[in-house]
Amino acid sequence: MDQSDVTRSPAEIPLPPPYHGLHLAPVMRGFEPIVWLSPTRRSDVVRVRRHTCECVPIIYELCHSGGLLFIRRTVRNAEGPSIHESERLITVRMEALWERLITGQAR
Repeated sequence: MDQSDVTRSPAEIPLPPPYHGLHLAPVMRGFEPIVWLSPTRRSDVVRVRRHTCECVPIIYELCHSGGLLFIRRTVRNAEGPSIHESERLITVRMEALWERLITGQAR
């Protein structure tokens, strides 16, 4: 927002360009397989901390719930979305797995 935006009404302030999310690196040979589980309803509130781009059919979200982190994988296809989750881990371990996922070392 620049100085001229202060004098404009909210309807006149231009929106930022759409966010094009993070894309995964190609999977590496010898990658670590992630065990994908059926979703559980362990918590009422799940907060998405990070996510990959929605322009591809498979979306990954790093989620925080009940003091633990997990990765949610959504596969969109003609039959509708298919959702799976990783195991829930403490922050330091799950952030490391998320990094391996993003860099192609895990899938």
